[in-house]
Amino acid sequence: MKDIEDIEDIRLFVDDFYAKVRHDDLIGPVFLEVISDWEPHLKKMYAFWNAVLFGVAGFKGNPFARHAPLDIRQDHFERWLTLFAETIDSYFEGPVAEDAKKRAEIMAEMFLARLGQLAGNADKVVM
Repeated sequence: MKDIEDIEDIRLFVDDFYAKVRHDDLIGPVFLEVISDWEPHLKKMYAFWNAVLFGVAGFKGNPFARHAPLDIRQDHFERWLTLFAETIDSYFEGPVAEDAKKRAEIMAEMFLARLGQLAGNADKVVM
């Protein structure tokens, strides 16, 4: 296996990951409730991971603000991380692949902490 090297590799893991998400019994319904057209979401995720992993400009958005109104808990984030790591590990190995998994863990921890601070009041989120 090789490491994540470019946008084509990002497209590969993002597409496979979100295919798994859509079919997952726990987190699939959360995503399917808010995403009807997956193409724009996938394009945004390509840009997001390209910015995160390679510093390529092009991502615009506030991921936390988009997730704050959703009914998501720690078990949702745990499943998300499991599916993400499985997807990365099925295609890639190397420093960038490890970095992707670590950054996903950090994002999940940050989102959980911030969701806890909201105490169920998504209206506190600054868009």
